[in-house]
Amino acid sequence: MTTAPTVRAATVHSWQPPTGILPRGTLLVLPGRGEHGGTYERFGRRLAADGYVVHALDTAPEHTAREVLTKVAAAAGEHPAAPLVLIGSDTGALQALHTAADPDAPLTTAGLILAGIAPTTDGPAPATGSAADDHASDWEAELAARTACPTHRKKITDDPEFVRGRLFGPVPAHLLPDTRPDLPALVLHGEADPISALEQARGLAERLPHATLGVLHEGVHDVLNDATHRTTAATIVLWLERLRADRGMSPILTLETGAYPAHS
Repeated sequence: MTTAPTVRAATVHSWQPPTGILPRGTLLVLPGRGEHGGTYERFGRRLAADGYVVHALDTAPEHTAREVLTKVAAAAGEHPAAPLVLIGSDTGALQALHTAADPDAPLTTAGLILAGIAPTTDGPAPATGSAADDHASDWEAELAARTACPTHRKKITDDPEFVRGRLFGPVPAHLLPDTRPDLPALVLHGEADPISALEQARGLAERLPHATLGVLHEGVHDVLNDATHRTTAATIVLWLERLRADRGMSPILTLETGAYPAHS
């Protein structure tokens, strides 16, 4: 049985760059089912260390795009450091898409990072089929679906505000319609995600006008907090630096491979 969501006061969890470092941008994190902003403490600290202001919101999947916009604007403040990027995980990724597509948005969003996108009706079913419903009350099954990182498993297991079982629940209907904001987007998805099939993320990346798809090999659903979280964070920083330098996302550095002579 899915646990009823915890009612909590509106909270923003924020992480700032080190003293003396000018902010390189503002990142607004929208959590997924069962999560809250504090779930992203490790992610926020890591991105802040690279010079980005990070605000993780306590939004819920039931919030509409307009409600999310209001919370995002309040968290960002009057003069957020540019570029401003929405980062969403699971249903938060769908919320980021709908929020960025709102024509009346009070903020100028420069880009989107969409991680472990929740399943929608226009995508194929996850590889586990209906088995997920059979394990809705099984915490070990949920941990296995979410992350292979032992540190993150312990964090959410010990977190009294984390709502167990919601990952196997339905995605709110208002998040299901397809939307395609005309923004640079980084789509990150686990190759072995048992909740949402990789092909759905691939299809979304193909439909978006300016998207890059990153596939985490052997990764599961919560790619921002999976065992490969360092590689994921580094990939995000590289993408953000390209966005800062050129909204056309021109490469900054190209790695070449070939038969180069060895140097001592």
